[in-house]
Amino acid sequence: MADEINKLTPGTHYESLIEKDMQDCYLRYSMSVIVARALPDVRDGLKPVHRRVLFAMHKLGLNADKPTMKSARIVGEVIGKYHPHGDSAVYDTLVRMAQDFSLRYPLVRGQGNFGSVDGDSPAAMRYTEAKMTRIGETMLEDLDKETVDMGKNYDETLDEPLVLPSALPNLLVNGSSGIAVGMATNIPPHNLREVTKAIHAYCENNDITGEELLNYVSGPDFPTGGIICGKTGIRDAYLTGRGKIRVRARVEIEKDAKGRERLIISEIPYMVNKALLVKNIADLVRDKKLDGISDIRDESDREGMRVVVDIKRDFQGDIVLNNLYKYTQLEDTFSIYNLALVNRTQPTLLPLKDMIRCYVDHRLEVILRRTQFDLKKAQARMHILEALRIACSNVDEVVSIIKNSSSTEDAKTNLRNRFSFDDIQAQAIVDMQLKRITGLEIEKLENEYQALIITVRDLEDIIARKERRVQILLESLDAITEKFGDERRTSIEAAVQDYDSEDLIPEEEQVITLSREGYVKRLPIGTFKAQNRGGKGIIGAGLKDQDNIQSIFTASTHSYLLVFTNKGRAYWTKVYHLPEGTRNGKGRPIVNFVQLTTGEKVSAIVPVRKFGGYNCLIFVTKNGVINKMDLKVFSNPRRIGVNAISLDEGDELVKVILVGVTAEEMEAAARGEEIEDDSNVPETEESENENGEEPADSTNLAKDLLMLATKNGQAITFPISSCRTMGRGTHGVRGIRLAEGDEVIALLWLKSDRKVLTISENGYGKRSEPASYRITRRGGKGVRNFNITEKTGNVVFVDSVADDYDLIITSREGQVIRIPVESIRKTGRVSQGVKAITLSENDKVQDATALPSSEDIEQESVEGQATAEITDGVNPKEAEENSESAENAETADSSEASNEKPEEN
Repeated sequence: MADEINKLTPGTHYESLIEKDMQDCYLRYSMSVIVARALPDVRDGLKPVHRRVLFAMHKLGLNADKPTMKSARIVGEVIGKYHPHGDSAVYDTLVRMAQDFSLRYPLVRGQGNFGSVDGDSPAAMRYTEAKMTRIGETMLEDLDKETVDMGKNYDETLDEPLVLPSALPNLLVNGSSGIAVGMATNIPPHNLREVTKAIHAYCENNDITGEELLNYVSGPDFPTGGIICGKTGIRDAYLTGRGKIRVRARVEIEKDAKGRERLIISEIPYMVNKALLVKNIADLVRDKKLDGISDIRDESDREGMRVVVDIKRDFQGDIVLNNLYKYTQLEDTFSIYNLALVNRTQPTLLPLKDMIRCYVDHRLEVILRRTQFDLKKAQARMHILEALRIACSNVDEVVSIIKNSSSTEDAKTNLRNRFSFDDIQAQAIVDMQLKRITGLEIEKLENEYQALIITVRDLEDIIARKERRVQILLESLDAITEKFGDERRTSIEAAVQDYDSEDLIPEEEQVITLSREGYVKRLPIGTFKAQNRGGKGIIGAGLKDQDNIQSIFTASTHSYLLVFTNKGRAYWTKVYHLPEGTRNGKGRPIVNFVQLTTGEKVSAIVPVRKFGGYNCLIFVTKNGVINKMDLKVFSNPRRIGVNAISLDEGDELVKVILVGVTAEEMEAAARGEEIEDDSNVPETEESENENGEEPADSTNLAKDLLMLATKNGQAITFPISSCRTMGRGTHGVRGIRLAEGDEVIALLWLKSDRKVLTISENGYGKRSEPASYRITRRGGKGVRNFNITEKTGNVVFVDSVADDYDLIITSREGQVIRIPVESIRKTGRVSQGVKAITLSENDKVQDATALPSSEDIEQESVEGQATAEITDGVNPKEAEENSESAENAETADSSEASNEKPEEN
């Protein structure tokens, strides 16, 4: 190129010449990488470095029946004579051909440390030794019979094979992988027996289709075993040359001596590092990305692989295993790309049939060339034997000619003239020993000659008839398969669809409890059997000292849990992620499931089955601020949580409920409007009847209503539509005007067919008609809801319930009772009610939940458990006190009906 540049006239641009030269150089480099380094030959399945290692071992005589030799000596032979690259690349190649977890049928037998499936590096080449395996010897079978073309080595002083005879279909049974320039190959290993059957089928019918070959080769067979999920990827790879398969580890679920489940991993996907896999699982558990694993141990030994994953008592093994498939290399994808060199220089994507065809064609050529070599050798021997037969028949004359000749050359000339021998025959006669003229030796010569006649005819028949060569190919392959073939290691099972862990979980209603210290658990709803009102209940939670139950509610195992904290943040988890505890177990810290920040405590948990439809979340704070948000704004779960509501300093979020609204309200909210309601009329004084009840007005419940209730027994009722839907992270508006020292404890969605249920901290409860709570404007002081006395204590729970509901009450000390809601008397809204639960001294009601009762409640077994359970009757004295409570009810405060226009924040 320099000469061309010098010829250019001044000012001429020569960038185009440089560009052209760069393109030519890069093209030559690319082809060198493709042909001489990265891609295997379709005939023997070897790259040049593999071929040179085996050829060097062959030249060193390192057969399977010979002693091993230092790997450094082998590497030196390779790089000194055949491979113009570094010793590390050659040694790595030697090592890989000796690893039984890399090659399905190793071609080299190593002695010493040749690495492990854990990714351990092999020992230095000066410490290890190697030789060929018996199946490796088949790759070089008949190499000395001119069966393949030879080429010069890098310094053109020696010859090396351009391809090996390869009696073993190595490309298919051992596979290959490599990355070239702009292309790559990834051919999986296969089972020798299946490949042999497929080659038989092809040889018997060259027109066999790829679909029909699938009946013989069921799929890849990896040295590390595992399970292939589905056949679609296999079919694509065999018919087109490329496909994708999913490979899973072989894992069994068993129980230990204590009855806890554990996973036993005995096989892993191909080319997966076991040590890194175990470390990855441990890291995921440490980072809380995987839950339910208590310990992981690698118990692998010489007998085989065994990794044990211990499952926590409250978790199911199949769920944990599904998460391991999802997040680790226990499930891996193997991309098949059958790219190999055809005709030594042409990279070609090959379907299964083409790979078999190329191998068969190569083997037929090898057999033909071997036969031609043997025929040539047999004919040469016959040529000599013909001269020896003549000499033995005329032994006296031959001896006389040799004896009377002045020299060896003279004797050869005289023999040629007398018997018409050529130089080769005359030389053979001169070189013949006298012992060959004995009668026995003459007979041997004759027998050998007759045998050669038969051999030559047979060899000529092989050359003339392709059927004979095919038969020889199959017989040779059958012999190799009989000797080295084995059963499949990788099984093929039906395809598995991508599914979430909840697909393995039956959908069931669960009772979920949360303690003040943040311990959460779930229990089957049948754990708490129904009892009579006033009973003591059963032990529902084995809490730590100074801990008590904060909330209890029900949800489906498939539901989301929206977890809201006192700081107004929202987090997500699934019900089935929570541990299914025992009735008297304390559960697990909720921080294991949601990432709470410092100082955050859970204020409300809302179960959500789906995030669609006309549903809203209603928020209320301790200071009476209320906010309404579309449920859809929480439909994108984030592990770190989001800000749900903006709070004033000193205020806290205390309650969140899920309500349904009308399409009209949703559309108005989208426009930023409020729905007009008729609740702005001035409130009027209403008299109570003798039972302390206000006259019911059915028109009051013509629309969906919200109620806010306080610990001091106040309640305010207003339509949901009076609250405008706001965005996530907004502040909200005033819901109720609180008296000094009072705070909001409950938020209800009132329904006309339900009653308002109120429970006090000393275990007293009542039901009231929702119509007795007159509708006021949002932001007022409200009306009296409960008659608070020293005997009843403050209000702790208010909810809207149907008559067929059950009530579960839990105390601060963990006492739990389940009673029918109907057993609680229906009285006026300002009464103090009847005793719902009998508490021990100094114990208080912590929380309660109302749920639809089951017609069939499974009776639980309490064998071996310490429970304090009273199921029959109520103390007569207590019943008498309860009956008097309605008559002694105090009247509502005169200040409860405020006509002032409420302020909005």
